[in-house]
Amino acid sequence: MTKEEAQIEIAELSKKINHYNEQYYMNDTSEVSDYEFDILLNKLIELEKQFPEYNYPDSPSHRVGGTITKEFNTVFHKTPMLSLGNTYSKEDLEDFDRRVSKGLEGESYEYICELKFDGIALSVTYENGVLTRGVTRGDGAKGDDITHNVKTIRSMPLRLKGDYPAEFEARGEAFMPKKVFEELNKEKESVGEEPYANARNTASGSLKMQDSAAVAKRKLDCYLYALNGDNLNINSHEEAIQKLESMGFNVSPTYKKCTDIDEVFQYINEWETKRHELPLETDGIVIKVNSFEQQQQLGFTSKSPRWAIAYKYKAENAATRLKSITYQVGRTGAITPVAELDPVLLAGTTVKRASLHNANEIQRLDLRVGDMVFVEKGGEIIPKVTGVDLTARTPELQPLDYIKNCPECGTELIRIEGEAVHYCPNAQGCPPQIKGRIAHFIQRKAMDIDSLGERTIHLLYENELVKSPADLYELTYDDIFQLEGFKDQSTKKVLKGIEASKEISFESVLFALGIRYVGKTVAEKLAGYFKNIDNIMKASHEELIAVPEIGERIAGSIITNFESEENREEIERLRKAGVQLEIIEKETTTLSDSLTDKTFVISGVFTKYGRDELKEMIQQHGGKVVSSISGKLNYLVAGDKMGPAKREKAEKLGVQIISEDEFDAMIK
Repeated sequence: MTKEEAQIEIAELSKKINHYNEQYYMNDTSEVSDYEFDILLNKLIELEKQFPEYNYPDSPSHRVGGTITKEFNTVFHKTPMLSLGNTYSKEDLEDFDRRVSKGLEGESYEYICELKFDGIALSVTYENGVLTRGVTRGDGAKGDDITHNVKTIRSMPLRLKGDYPAEFEARGEAFMPKKVFEELNKEKESVGEEPYANARNTASGSLKMQDSAAVAKRKLDCYLYALNGDNLNINSHEEAIQKLESMGFNVSPTYKKCTDIDEVFQYINEWETKRHELPLETDGIVIKVNSFEQQQQLGFTSKSPRWAIAYKYKAENAATRLKSITYQVGRTGAITPVAELDPVLLAGTTVKRASLHNANEIQRLDLRVGDMVFVEKGGEIIPKVTGVDLTARTPELQPLDYIKNCPECGTELIRIEGEAVHYCPNAQGCPPQIKGRIAHFIQRKAMDIDSLGERTIHLLYENELVKSPADLYELTYDDIFQLEGFKDQSTKKVLKGIEASKEISFESVLFALGIRYVGKTVAEKLAGYFKNIDNIMKASHEELIAVPEIGERIAGSIITNFESEENREEIERLRKAGVQLEIIEKETTTLSDSLTDKTFVISGVFTKYGRDELKEMIQQHGGKVVSSISGKLNYLVAGDKMGPAKREKAEKLGVQIISEDEFDAMIK
């Protein structure tokens, strides 16, 4: 392909991908399947690698991330990002309205009402229609430059459409949609980790991740609500919002212009319950004077504008009776106590159960069966018990003793030092753990055997046909056909799905194994670093923690997992069945032979390149990347936060340690 052909092809692919992105994230319309979209995106990425001069800053390939940022630079805002005064009282809003009226000396005025989203305030700058900078609110005067992470937000335009100013700043609220948050917590729980507390804090932590590829997987979104700049020819907040919409920004359609404070109250009342239908959490309403000229006239206090105020809804809670406490056993053996409640209406839904998290929480609340308890939803997805109405407690109610044995198999529970959760250690014999392990194995993000489901897993287990994932690959037609509800076509579909799963990539297989604390992202990091299951199984603690994002707890869990003879036998059975237990290396483009016969270990975090980029560059120049340090190793490429043990071992063996810049010099 010539350069001219590549340039045309890249432009056409970019246009298509941008269109499909806009339809999906802005208009909730899927014009192509995920598979077709991924093919287009991967084709674009490959072309941009071959012709980097056409990898423009506004390319949709930047949505997937991959940039590693060691430190976020501090950026001063051109105009401060001030906070708003808050109130929970409609009387305070009437006082605010009187102050506005007095400050405008009798002029007529209008308000714009917007929902107050529970997210992270962002400032984004555009020059000549291209996103050039994304910055957090910080302390209001200055924030962190997180441009690479902001580019992964699919609804954030990388290039604007229509008529736009030469340079301007837009402000908005980044957030994690409820659905994404729920999925993320399901994955956390599936690998034996505590779920995240709320979507806002999770979104905040996501935006400060060093690896923008990891941020991309968090599927953040953003609503824009303000426009700043010179010579914008805009006279009101309403015009600013409409201008943002016309340029392609994601603006929440929930805003409304109100002619007086009574209409503001109507808006507040309308959204008090309706807001629960939205895809994100909200905690109130923002009321602003619409006219920019009148905003200037009203001015600011030292902390907030006099022309705007936030009305906050009270956190929704209700009192109800605690009927009992039940205990759930998860796939990893983690025990979760659940409060069984008299049904109560809360945040638009009937709540019958609420999380109690662990034994510490039960003790802290001093819960007793029969108590009147307070249940709150607020910013949480799952209702939780927040307190006890002690005035309603009667003398006969007794303190609770946390269970000592597994409610499913009777095995004595254990509690790992430093952890709040109790576990059932009977991994091979506890029914919920066995069935949970198989359910985890077949899920879409793992082996993707969609012809199986929880009911089928239950039938297979009860009929003693399947007690581990490897058993699935030994099922016959007769085994499945004799199950309740199965006929010829449904039986063949299950067998076909199991057979197709043998083509699933190693990264997904590793996640499917269900090693505690090894989620999807960690599995991808491990697979990319070690290349196959055998290298992971024999890896030392030191080698494991050298992998980015692998800490002491994860390394310990991996080693413990493969110390088990049952787990090692399971791997061998999967291998025999034909499951992918190594990465299928793609063909590498050769750029030079400058590193031929040279071996490298990469460790730490780098400023210019991601680790995968460095590996690919080494291979493109004839070198080989290995996972461990030995006397035969030629170079250790050392980044920031490299483990001291690795450096010490390299120095002891006389291995040459080089920096990122020194590596650059070798290939250039």
